[in-house]
Amino acid sequence: MIIKDVVLDALRTMVKGEFRTQLEFLIANDIYKTLATIISSNSKSNTYGWLGKFPQIREWVGDRVLESIKESSYTIENKKYEATLSIERTDIEDDNIGIYKPLSRSMADEVIAFFNRNLATLLKEGFSNICYDKEPFFSEEHPVYSNADGTGTAEEVSNILGDKTKKGSPWFLLSLSGSLKPFILQQRNNPELEEITDTKNDTVFLKDKYLYGVRWRGSFGYGFWQQAIASKEPLTSVNFEAARLQMRQFKRDGGDPLGIVPTHLVVSSDNEVAALQILKAQLLDNGKSNINYNTAELVVSPWL
Repeated sequence: MIIKDVVLDALRTMVKGEFRTQLEFLIANDIYKTLATIISSNSKSNTYGWLGKFPQIREWVGDRVLESIKESSYTIENKKYEATLSIERTDIEDDNIGIYKPLSRSMADEVIAFFNRNLATLLKEGFSNICYDKEPFFSEEHPVYSNADGTGTAEEVSNILGDKTKKGSPWFLLSLSGSLKPFILQQRNNPELEEITDTKNDTVFLKDKYLYGVRWRGSFGYGFWQQAIASKEPLTSVNFEAARLQMRQFKRDGGDPLGIVPTHLVVSSDNEVAALQILKAQLLDNGKSNINYNTAELVVSPWL
């Protein structure tokens, strides 16, 4: 049987349509956009020199006081990623293209899962991966300088609660209410769906399969460490409260408070019950009110 162009057009329309519809729905509702600042890229890599600080607003008396943004030289290189679906030509001949509708949607599901997996990896590997100040993103030695311009004596500040060498399941307290987030999703190209259906193509000719593949180019990196606290200590109300206080006490260069407010608690499945007890129980076991009730949004990541 010769597969006509009209049949291939219908297949192409169905696969791309199902993929696009599902992707748009998931993007509109997914947590990854809350966790990360999405940065458009138009080159091989992006350098984030602005990840130092912006000078504070002051009363304008006389001329402007010119301050330079502290250069960080933090560069994120774009990488290529793909996932490919093969469709049997015999299914097209036998008019079985309907069976690929859920597979087309699942390709969109995988794009979002890919974003979330990589953000979870940023969290897990934040104890060793370097951020803009040349320290690991989760470190006990982040430098905060005595002068507002990033000069003077540096005080070492920690965004880790407790002992980082423990083997417990880590949990993370994040501040996600601002326009900048603690993580960066750098996007060179939007997720694209491409197809090969030409019978002269080697794969189609030799394997009797059509190919539909997702391609994405971009990368992931770290933003402001001051918006994140990590801990491998047991997730208890006492430790949760200590992490909140620790984040709220962060200061900018020069000594002024940053005014950061924790908004989200990110945990693995292992810590979900403990997190629910801290954030969602209105009453404690002794009948008293839970002061931590709804003080943060809970995010449970299966990839942690």
